[in-house]
Amino acid sequence: MNEKYDVIIIGGGMVGGTLACALADSDLRVAVIERAELTPFDPDSEHDLRVSALSIASERILNHVGAWDGIVARRACAYRRMKVWEESETAASTLFTSDDIGYTHLGHIVENRIVQLAIIERLKQLDNVDLIAPVDITAIDYSPGSSLIELSDGRQLIAKLLVAADGGESKVRSAVGIGVHRWDYEQHALVASVTTEYGQQDITWQQFTPTGPLAYLPLTGNNASLVWYNTPENIARLKSLSHEHLLEAIQHKFPACLGNVNHCLSVGSFPLRRQHALAYQKDGVVLIGDAAHMIHPLAGQGVNIGLLDAAVLAEVLTDQSTQTDNEFWSSHVLAVYEKRRKQHNLTIMQTMDAFYRVFSNDHLPLKVLRNVGLRVAGKLTPARNKVMSFAMGLEGDLPAIAR
Repeated sequence: MNEKYDVIIIGGGMVGGTLACALADSDLRVAVIERAELTPFDPDSEHDLRVSALSIASERILNHVGAWDGIVARRACAYRRMKVWEESETAASTLFTSDDIGYTHLGHIVENRIVQLAIIERLKQLDNVDLIAPVDITAIDYSPGSSLIELSDGRQLIAKLLVAADGGESKVRSAVGIGVHRWDYEQHALVASVTTEYGQQDITWQQFTPTGPLAYLPLTGNNASLVWYNTPENIARLKSLSHEHLLEAIQHKFPACLGNVNHCLSVGSFPLRRQHALAYQKDGVVLIGDAAHMIHPLAGQGVNIGLLDAAVLAEVLTDQSTQTDNEFWSSHVLAVYEKRRKQHNLTIMQTMDAFYRVFSNDHLPLKVLRNVGLRVAGKLTPARNKVMSFAMGLEGDLPAIAR
């Protein structure tokens, strides 16, 4: 027999898992389908390559759904300062600190796997949520209000509402016929997990160069995550280097404030793409996270806006579940979520595009403009506060659990 659910979330990553946790207080029966099974956390293990800069808004969301304690109990690095500057020694720079606006920190750098482990730990405590993993989806038969999902273990599930939380190459989005608008940036990013001569830092910084930024994200102890944006050809060349030669390249290119890099533990790379779904919903289906949008990672806002998607959608579904005409899967209900999130996400995407165009070149008039902008942001309190508020995820129409 087919097993029936009110909501089936395809993808049990950070965003999909958070949505399921946020629906804990609703009357909805929820299933989370996840293809991977995570290994337990080992405190002596090396830091993972994939990390996220979680904003204050994201911290509040994860705390509300009961996952934050599990994150900080494992491994998380708070940062309270954020610096940006040009490559030239005489160029302007701006330092933002949490003290300026009365916060203890601006955010946390956390390994993605640790966030997901804490969320899954919380999911397993919920009576109205079934976590089905590890399993693959073999077929999706979309039908508004009664979509059929076939799993690799032979089970068949029926959902009133199907949630696509399965990433940029979403199978759900393709199966239900929602298109995307996309283009590739002329940049790739090299990510390196390293150890440095310095102890644990509380600052994250970006230095802008004509070929793209160099970024530093602090991790616990003397560990760090470095991001090197450059042309696809240069990133391919760097990735082909031995760890010893890559260390030399990092020491040569990254600013002196990084200190000596002792070890390069792991390295990876990815192309940069902007992608936005033409619609976030239709009857019986809704998109969240990367399935709905992918943005330039310059300011680390990708996962943060995905968690806001999850929180807003949970708010809309929970409110609707108390109504007499509880057709929570219908387009007219899901349009409330789409209206609240789509324009906000588009604004952030356009802001990141503007940063990419202004800062990733050596055009003299734009260099002057960049320096003026950084000096203004560094001296005018309203401008500084606005930048920090944006970085902390506190701008726009926030769901209650992010306020």
